[in-house]
Amino acid sequence: MRRSALRSTILLPFVCLLILAGCVSQQEITSLDRRLNELELHNAETRDKNQALKSELQTREGDEQNLRQQMASLRQQLAGLNEEFRSLTGRIEELEHQINRQAQKDTASMGSRQDVMERLTKDTQANDERLNRIEQYLNFESQAKPSGTSPAKIVPAVKVAKESSEDEIYRQAKQAFDQGDSDAARSKFEELIKRYPKSEQADNAQFWIGEIYYREKWYEKAILEYQKVIENYPKGNKVPASLLKQGFAFLNLGDKTNSRIILQELIRKYPKTNEAKIAQDKLKELN
Repeated sequence: MRRSALRSTILLPFVCLLILAGCVSQQEITSLDRRLNELELHNAETRDKNQALKSELQTREGDEQNLRQQMASLRQQLAGLNEEFRSLTGRIEELEHQINRQAQKDTASMGSRQDVMERLTKDTQANDERLNRIEQYLNFESQAKPSGTSPAKIVPAVKVAKESSEDEIYRQAKQAFDQGDSDAARSKFEELIKRYPKSEQADNAQFWIGEIYYREKWYEKAILEYQKVIENYPKGNKVPASLLKQGFAFLNLGDKTNSRIILQELIRKYPKTNEAKIAQDKLKELN
């Protein structure tokens, strides 16, 4: 309908002009009609192309909008991941700092303890030399032989026919300790360790030797004897007690720093022992 109206609107003026001019023919009218058809067809094709192009542009705009939304979402996710990464990096750096500080503390503690042990060893050697001179002066040892000969050895007057068993030696040593006979107890405990180094009572005997020196208030020597328990019998049941008494011995010497270090080591390594509870109470007093 629209197409016919358009044709009439265009064709009618031309026909009128041709009639008025007196030079119109059927052939020319047919040619004009064909030309109009071509123009209408071209116009329709152009209109369809424009409509298709418009639809395509609208589709592209919709795709671009979705793409922008996706990009915005990805940027938001990326920002969140960057923030999480920075948080994790900061946490890792903090943990590394704590680990380094703890390693430095442990190194300092071990170095300090080693220095103390070396100093105590030197002091003990000096004390032993002084003790030897006193014993020689009091004739506790046999008189020296002339120059060039070795010192005389003390020979017991009576030899025991039958050697005592390790349990009997330990019982005698502990009985002497309980009775306050430190010399006899120390001698028996040392005999047990020498004759039966792998005995189940060896670590106990070594601990009681440390206790004898502690009771005599020779705290430097006691610390060294307790250290033998820790080093020679690390799996024995006297290690926590030896650490505790080492801490007390340092405290009696006025060395609160090393006392605190050893008590903290006891708590860290043996937290469920009664000795650890005693150490915690003592640390509260030192703080």
